[in-house]
Amino acid sequence: MSFDDAVTAKPESTTPGRYEAQLSDDWSIGAGVNGGFLLALLGNTLRTAVSEAGGSHPDPVSISATYLSAATAGPAYLDTDVIRTGRSVSTGTVALHQVDDGGRPVERLRATATYADLAALANPDDAKRNVSFRTMPQAPPPEECFGNEHTPPQFLEVARMLNQFELRLTPESVGWALGEPSRTGRLSGWFRLPDDREPDPISLLLVVDALPPVTFDLGLPGWAPTLSLTASVRARPAPGWLFVTHATRTMASGLFEEDAEVWDSTGTLVAESRQIAMVPKRR
Repeated sequence: MSFDDAVTAKPESTTPGRYEAQLSDDWSIGAGVNGGFLLALLGNTLRTAVSEAGGSHPDPVSISATYLSAATAGPAYLDTDVIRTGRSVSTGTVALHQVDDGGRPVERLRATATYADLAALANPDDAKRNVSFRTMPQAPPPEECFGNEHTPPQFLEVARMLNQFELRLTPESVGWALGEPSRTGRLSGWFRLPDDREPDPISLLLVVDALPPVTFDLGLPGWAPTLSLTASVRARPAPGWLFVTHATRTMASGLFEEDAEVWDSTGTLVAESRQIAMVPKRR
């Protein structure tokens, strides 16, 4: 199933604002569906609801999700509520539910998002309103980095979502796979979707959570459950590869923060995020 098909939910005929989706095992990490993929699904579904409510704002400029329980492959439904459609932005909420074995609905995650038209907001002629104090990190080109062909097969079996896109980690980011993590709390790599599918604001919501957890680089492999994830889309990305960095500064009380930055092929910072996750349990 392609990314676009996987993040497209269909309206449910009997309940206003409700959409139905089929979560694919292709986007799973271990037994659960990846948090970035789920964020993209929620962001795309609420974007549809905003449009149907009369909003003319296609880009999720800010979305913040709380993860309540692990989503699994299978049917799901999403309830949306468009709170406001204004002149510059629209805002709404969306929650994803699945039905458990006992027939009870279980909420998996809930998000609040603000949408705008990034093209309309951008003003390249006004230099005073276009300021950045960051530049894209220096990195080897994708062909000099490490992709799935270098990944242990047993890891690909667990991280099935890695088969749905091309991820090429920089040389300093693969020590954990060799039992030699750098312990700098930082991972980076190049990302692109297959079949010449160019990046857009919805796919950026996946990208901010596409790399392995940064705890791998701290010698702590394993599942790192996301508790919250807030993403900001700063610009519509140019065609081509995206460069992604994940970093942490603090790990305490069984939790860590993971900050992501996404740069497009022109060196523009197009998205950033912060998530709070649980440190993997020691084996």
